[in-house]
Amino acid sequence: MRILYLLFPLLLLLVHSAAGSSLGPTNRKQCQKAKGSCSLLNCSFPYVIVGKCSRFYFCCKSVWG
Repeated sequence: MRILYLLFPLLLLLVHSAAGSSLGPTNRKQCQKAKGSCSLLNCSFPYVIVGKCSRFYFCCKSVWG
């Protein structure tokens, strides 16, 4: 019973990290469907990273829509 207070936060941490893993696009096709573009390593100013296209390419989407 003493270990339950340690297991509960660990369980919440695992659930939290698993929920955030599938939020953004994960490949080039999904990125283009979300009206984004793939960029190498980072995005320039009016764009923000919203997902990944591949290992070194990130899905960039405009801040203003």
